[in-house]
Amino acid sequence: MPAQETLERFIRAVESNDHAQAIADFYTEDCSLQENQAEPRRGRDAAVARERQILSRAREVHSECVRPVFVAEDFVVIRWRFRFVWLDGKVTEMEELAYQQWEGERIAREQFFYDPAQREPK
Repeated sequence: MPAQETLERFIRAVESNDHAQAIADFYTEDCSLQENQAEPRRGRDAAVARERQILSRAREVHSECVRPVFVAEDFVVIRWRFRFVWLDGKVTEMEELAYQQWEGERIAREQFFYDPAQREPK
């Protein structure tokens, strides 16, 4: 189970919009991340690289944790709101739930639940 201070540091890291660094700092080396029901992606290094690629296409990012955060032993659920302004000026606004399994002070598994229609820029 993560310490409350660890969880708060993770949330601050994501809200600072440096998602790639948050992955590097708070995920296990062999972590898995899964979008809805898609096949999980595995490995922290791959997750960091993918996040950097996505963020390189954004001019601006705004990330917000919508509280409360739910914690039950090693499991955490966070509701996030994201706003991406892409380099072409289009905007994507997303809201999702992140279901996390922590191993001590790091996230080992995470599954994101969101409406895929939100991914379409407007």
